[in-house]
Amino acid sequence: MTPEPDYTHRSRTAAVALVAALILLSFVPPQTVGGIRLKRANILSELIRFEEEAVEAEEPLLDAIDEEEFRIDLQQVARLVADTAPREAPATYEWTLDGPAAATTPPAAGQSDTTRRLPQLVPIEDFDTTGRFAAFCRKLQRGDSLVRIAVMGDSFIEGDILTSDLREQLQLRYGGGGAGFAPAASPLTDFRRTIRTTSKGWNSYNVMQRRTTPEALADSYCVSGWVCQPADGASTRWEGTSERACLEQCNTARILFLSRSDSRIEVTVNDTASRIFEIEGSPLMRQIAVRGTVRSLEFSVLSGAGGVVGYGALFESSPGVAVDNYSIRSNNGQAMFRTSPALNAQADRMLGYDLVILQYGLNILQPDLRNYARYGEQIEKMIAYVRHCFPRAAVLVMSVSDRSIKEEDRFVPMASAPFMVEAQRAAAEASGAAFWNTYRAMQSLGGMARFVAEGWAGKDYTHINFAGGRRIAWGLCDAIDDAVRRHPLSVRVAHANIADSARITPLEEALIRSARPVGRNLRNHPER
Repeated sequence: MTPEPDYTHRSRTAAVALVAALILLSFVPPQTVGGIRLKRANILSELIRFEEEAVEAEEPLLDAIDEEEFRIDLQQVARLVADTAPREAPATYEWTLDGPAAATTPPAAGQSDTTRRLPQLVPIEDFDTTGRFAAFCRKLQRGDSLVRIAVMGDSFIEGDILTSDLREQLQLRYGGGGAGFAPAASPLTDFRRTIRTTSKGWNSYNVMQRRTTPEALADSYCVSGWVCQPADGASTRWEGTSERACLEQCNTARILFLSRSDSRIEVTVNDTASRIFEIEGSPLMRQIAVRGTVRSLEFSVLSGAGGVVGYGALFESSPGVAVDNYSIRSNNGQAMFRTSPALNAQADRMLGYDLVILQYGLNILQPDLRNYARYGEQIEKMIAYVRHCFPRAAVLVMSVSDRSIKEEDRFVPMASAPFMVEAQRAAAEASGAAFWNTYRAMQSLGGMARFVAEGWAGKDYTHINFAGGRRIAWGLCDAIDDAVRRHPLSVRVAHANIADSARITPLEEALIRSARPVGRNLRNHPER
């Protein structure tokens, strides 16, 4: 019998050849094929690590920015904003409750303007050329009225992450109370801890879903980014919580809504006092302002629901600070251009914003991208848009946060983040807005690696949680305190030849601006 041939040596040869091919493949750098980024196939990751080549600055921004989304006619925005004066019906329906109003939370005893929550101060870079940021700081310091802050952002602040602690710290330091804005209905109400919301009979949409928003509501979006459509009998109840300080009660609550046709609205306060409002139809935004001690508030649409659009309620105490969270998941900032400038301006005339904080960029950040100049141009448009809609407000740009990505078997800082930070800073400077470096603040605390290790961020190494938001909020509050000290109130002096603080501060700022280099190279000078 003829013995069967032995092919084992061929198998060994094939295996050796395969291993050799894989080893050689490990030395092939990452490639882009058909627009798809391919990672290095490194089977020697335990033995050999590679420093990947930087991508050329001319690399396109891929699909992260939809140019059509950022198309905005600012002259038309200005015209729409100018035509917002109430004409046909009262914009505000007032209700003052019997009994004394809830006292505003005073600044905490022993809380001095030099007390910091974090060991390292990351100051606000004041590029403001309008005088509005200085006005915000001085109004905050005076403490004799309501100072209102809007934080517009993405999933980074969803559910009141970061803003809950910023609100708490500012209210403890400068007075105030209340949870700020809460939508009439939202899928996220259970996630938010700072106010308890129970709603029924509403369909809610956010501005990122505008293609599926009913046509009758598509032009109704305002700064909140949410619209809620009720059926007759729809209701929402909001109640303060003890999740943070200063939230259980407030002295003013405002309900914002549209009533394009006549409607009947019932409002109930503290589950005891009720009042029915006969609302005359109008295209203008309306508010029902309730003044007194407010612990809970219920808003019910008794009839005329077909013409009603609900936005939500705002809870505040004056004097003091109010912080409104306007977060929309997956928003790069472009969604604000799909809100109504006229409705935004009407809301501002009712509310009076002193500061608008823009927290965007996390959804634009890409691992291998170094050139974010195009996105910087869009940030400049956002700042201009905000100034048209909220003309009295200062603008503060928050940079993108720290973020890590997985390379082979470990997480490493995303090398492109400093380039995004520099583009955001350059946009703020070019627009004369203020800037705060969130990335640097997180780095000062150990970066995303420490945030994950401490349980302050998710295992995606991208999103902070409430514990992480608290640390960043402390840093931002420290920076605001520092800015207040750098913008002191005017002090009268005895002699005309001695400059008072109101003269010195603008002079110092002008000298600082004149000393700054012009035209940063975004590729060669990232934030370190």
